[in-house]
Amino acid sequence: MTGQTTPPSTPDPRLHGKRILVVFNPRSGQGESTLPEFVRRLRDAGASVTERELRPDSAMTDYLGDLKSHDYLVGAGGDGTVSSLAYAARYQNVPLLAYPAGTANLIAQNLDLPKDPAQLAGVVADGHAVRVDLGEVEVHGEKSGFAMLAGAGADAAMIRDSEELKERFGVMAYVMSAMKQLNPKKTTFHLELDGQQRSFEGIGVMVANFGMANYRLPITSDISPSDGRFTVVLLKAGNILRLVPNLIDSVRAKLNLGDPLFSGNLETLEARTVKVDADDPFPLQYDGELHVQTTPFTARILPGAIRFLTPARKADLDT
Repeated sequence: MTGQTTPPSTPDPRLHGKRILVVFNPRSGQGESTLPEFVRRLRDAGASVTERELRPDSAMTDYLGDLKSHDYLVGAGGDGTVSSLAYAARYQNVPLLAYPAGTANLIAQNLDLPKDPAQLAGVVADGHAVRVDLGEVEVHGEKSGFAMLAGAGADAAMIRDSEELKERFGVMAYVMSAMKQLNPKKTTFHLELDGQQRSFEGIGVMVANFGMANYRLPITSDISPSDGRFTVVLLKAGNILRLVPNLIDSVRAKLNLGDPLFSGNLETLEARTVKVDADDPFPLQYDGELHVQTTPFTARILPGAIRFLTPARKADLDT
């Protein structure tokens, strides 16, 4: 049996002399990483690549002290790694590639990035970047960043239950976990949206910046990562499965297939600053990472905070 070899890459004038910083999480994803081939292709094309491996208990800013001396930044890991790196690099104007090395890679999916390392190297060579917003979440005085969404309630419980399944089942762990949320806890949520008070009974709240789930299915319509505000999703349904009709409505809207057929299971609002509290403490997640903190939390929009490398146009990122 003859082993397969990767065809050699060639010099690329678009990358010649470019300085690229790669920050990677060795614990992300399943199976063998494609990152070494990606890095080899960049170097063969003429780029100077610096690799830095994330270590436990180190601040993300520790890896970015010389960021402005680089032309591009690559974050290789899951959504939590990418969003933390984007937050640490905010407003430094260095384009970031969300290298899909995790389980779900929703940020990469929202950016319509390929999975093939050769094609990803091509995205860097093209250098096309879109400036988008980030979110900043504050819990008990501690601030963190997120690119896609932060949530409290059923979505956080789903992520909690998926953790022990991810190693065996990969992305299907999220589906299996969602099926367990047939009777999630309901409570009364208390919101403050740009200073306006609002309460509702439901199973969760999502504060969304990007708006697409797996396979680029829209969570709901009219979410834009570059409009300077969040879309706040109030989950009023009795369980996760009752939200499926709303997903269908979102797809219909994306394809211009007519008015919504379903309503009542969720409500969407817009705000730049969102404070969330609940009668019963709920776990928090942001960008797929479960955190030990519980409600209350505050989310603030950071307009145009990061430039993501992507083959997509800005309008393609909206739902």
